[in-house]
Parts: sequence; structure tokens; C-alpha cells
Amino acid sequence: MFVDARGMTVGGKRLRVAVTGATGNVGLSLVRALLDETSVDGVVGIARRLPDVEWPGVTWRQADVGTSDLGPLFKDTDAVVHLAWAIQPSHDEASLTQTNVLGSQRVFRAAGRANVPILIHASSVGAYSPGPSEGLVDETWSVGGVPSSFYSRHKAIAESMLDEVEREYPRMRIVRMRPSLIFRRGQGSEVRRLFLGPLVPNVAFKPGWLRILPDIEGLQLQVVHTDDVARAYVSAVMNEVEGPFNLAGEPILNARLVADALGIRAIKLPPAPVRQAVSLAWKARLQPTPPGWLDMGLRAPLMSTQRARSLLGWSPERPAMAVVRELLDGMSTGSGDPTPPLVPDSAAGRVRELLSGGGRIS
Repeated sequence: MFVDARGMTVGGKRLRVAVTGATGNVGLSLVRALLDETSVDGVVGIARRLPDVEWPGVTWRQADVGTSDLGPLFKDTDAVVHLAWAIQPSHDEASLTQTNVLGSQRVFRAAGRANVPILIHASSVGAYSPGPSEGLVDETWSVGGVPSSFYSRHKAIAESMLDEVEREYPRMRIVRMRPSLIFRRGQGSEVRRLFLGPLVPNVAFKPGWLRILPDIEGLQLQVVHTDDVARAYVSAVMNEVEGPFNLAGEPILNARLVADALGIRAIKLPPAPVRQAVSLAWKARLQPTPPGWLDMGLRAPLMSTQRARSLLGWSPERPAMAVVRELLDGMSTGSGDPTPPLVPDSAAGRVRELLSGGGRIS
């Protein structure tokens, strides 16, 4: 073991960590968190589109996990954290499969061939099979995904491939993170682009403009702040743990709780017509979110985070409703960060979205 539970170096060894998807929502927070660790010697930030920023301690490397030679990027690294994932363009599942499924397999095997000691994979609550109507599930719940959601299927397939990698490389310490929905203010523009599309104005999320909230029967959600998730990843790198960890904030949210907190009205809606409307709007390219996302929200289980609390010493610092407020603020102001996936909203950007099809932003 290189470090102890307090993140102090052991035997003079300092860690070099490679992060795929380093410019995304979790990636950016994780890179910042790793740089704050005295036991981290440096971070290799890997992304398909590099940011126009320089940070001391970060070496940026341009690569596409679905096609690039990853072996040289992992050479002499002590840990690989795999975050790279695509959810758009949702009308082109072949492209998404190339990144999410084949890309994950290529990362896992490249890390194994490079003799990387630690591999941490960003899985999701979406990897789980449909859950019970009541109660929380732990990490032993079946990982089979929700079939109608490409995101859920891809996450489940990636975990299945990771099972094979565990058998093939038994000396590699492998961790699977399964977070709930992950939000922060700087993701506001990205969330609008990826899930709502160019036709939704930022002003719709400003206090006083947002008046009603759909209350879809049976929909309950867990959310967690991006920085809290990043802390869990750092803890997994620094401590001798392995296996899956659920990550979620508190309390569990539904539309009525959110509406009450925001001082607005929740309108009860049955799932079937909402799904039909989402599907029609997606097929017409009026918005970029396929109906599988709603299916996953209705069928994925609610998670217990006891294992992360016990073994990682982790607990969420931000209450779930505070995370929602922060996201809404970011969406209302078109907030972002200086990396390609998180670029702040702009009129020119919306025009590019319209011209290239809902959800395709590059």
C-alpha cells in the first residue's frame, strides 16, 4: 500500500494518477481534488478535447478512449481513474457504444497491460437492475441495467467487462463507483445542452420564472454534489479498498419536496403520457433526451451508501436540495468552466446546437 488512511506518503512513494474524461464535470473536480493531495506527484489529464488552461501538476494529453493508443498514457502511473463517457449524440448509438463500451474495455485492458496497480471505474446507479418499490439497495444488488436506456445498458456492460478484467489481472486493485445524479453550478450549461437542448432558455430557471414542476408518479431521485463525488474517488485512490461503492446525497428527493423548497407548484402527471411526449419530442429532434432516461429514473433502485461511509470514511457534505438549487442557479445564468464539455452558454453555441442536431455539441 502506498498511502495510509490520512493520505500521507508511505515509504517516500508519491502517486501519479491518470484520469480519462478529465475535462468533464466529475473529471475537473477530481483533478482539482487530487492536486490538493500532498501524496499525489502529478495528474495526467486525458481528454478528447483539451482545455486551453494550464495547471501546475497536470499534464494534459489528447486521446479518444475509443480509438487512441492508451498504453503510453498509462505508463509509470500508479492509478487510472476512468471517467470518459458519452451521452450524446443520443440518435447515434453506434458512436456512443464506441466510446462507452469499447472505450471502457480499451481503458481497462490498457491499464492491465501497463501493470497499473489501481483502476477506478466510474459506474452509476444506472448499472443496477430495476429495484424494489421501497427501501434501499446495497452494492450486492444485481447489475443488469434498465434495458430501454442505452446509458444503463452501457454501464451494465462495462461492469461485466470489468469482471473479466478482475479475473485476468488479479493483482490490480479495482474499484467501481456507483453515484446517483451528480450536479454542481459549473455544470449548468452542460446539463441544459445535453438534456434539454437549444430551445430551452436560461431564463426559464430563474426564480420567479420557474412556476411549476412535473410530478411524475413513482419518480424519486438521489443527487450528490460533484465535489463530494470527487472526494470519494480520492479516498478510493488513497486507501486499500476495492469493489463497488454507492454514492448519493440526502435526503431522497421527489417533485413535491423540490417544489415546496422552491416555493412553486408540483403538477401530478402519469408516467405513460409523459414518456410518449418525451419520445415524440426526441424523435422530432426538439430535445436531445430519449425516453430511456425516464425509464431509468422510474426503475433504477434507491441506494444505501453505508459501504462508502464505513470503508472510505465518506459522507456527502452538501444536502441534496442545496445541490439542486446550485444546479438551477448555474442553468439560469448559463454557468460553465473553461473546458470544452463545460463551456458556458452562448448565442453562437446554441446556433451550433440547432445546426448539428439536439445534443450534439462538438
